[in-house]
Amino acid sequence: MSLGSTLKQVRQQQHRSQKDIATGICAQSMLSAIENDHYTPNAKLLLALCHRLSISLDEISLATDFAISGDGSLNTRMQELCNQHRYQELHDFLTDPRTLATVTTGEQTQAYYYYLGVSELHVDDQLTNAAQNLKFAATMAEDHTTTTLTRLATVSLATVLAKQRRPVQATQLIEQSLANLDQRPYEENQNIIFYLAALSAYFLGKSEVASQRLSAGIAFTTEHQSHYMLANYYRLLAEIANQTGKANEAEDARQKQRFLTDLFHEKVPEKF
Repeated sequence: MSLGSTLKQVRQQQHRSQKDIATGICAQSMLSAIENDHYTPNAKLLLALCHRLSISLDEISLATDFAISGDGSLNTRMQELCNQHRYQELHDFLTDPRTLATVTTGEQTQAYYYYLGVSELHVDDQLTNAAQNLKFAATMAEDHTTTTLTRLATVSLATVLAKQRRPVQATQLIEQSLANLDQRPYEENQNIIFYLAALSAYFLGKSEVASQRLSAGIAFTTEHQSHYMLANYYRLLAEIANQTGKANEAEDARQKQRFLTDLFHEKVPEKF
């Protein structure tokens, strides 16, 4: 479920009114907007609402994974494996014939090949299958619309090409994934696009470009009152600063990453 739906469901299960929950925290109209996913609360407001509703932040996921099936339990399992970076288990789950049999619609098929490509990016050093499946996911959008999922598949493919040291093709795909992004309705998964664009530059040895993209991602994320991917942004900034001999900047970024990880339980990579 979305953040708003989660908060609303818990509030209703507790038989409490919006006025009761909002009092002393925010306007009732703002809580209504949050519950209807018209507004994303900042970290301070989210913490206050979760505290009042006795919700653990472990239960809150602001980013919504894309459905690969009409079976909710399978989608939940995929989300769990993906969010915990358990990529070998994710790959095994996706290649299980029982999972594949439940993928029916075009949108589910696109999501399926996106996640399959992501899992292969992490478990297959050859990267051939990852590139093939991500390319398939990037080009199969219905009505050829540039959805967030299409952008994610595109920038993920760019990451594969960057690891293969193909800078021209990788840069072209990054530009496609970022094009007119600020003109599209905001979705939290868009935060990932900036991170992968930066990671691609990092793989290509372009530290300054990577840092610029991370700074743009931080600005984009905070502008939309989100925290999703901030810990990952700062983790990569710390890595870049450390490699370029900027010890103070590396430690500052690491401290911010640790704070965000402790606060929101967002898993970050130790190795890239």
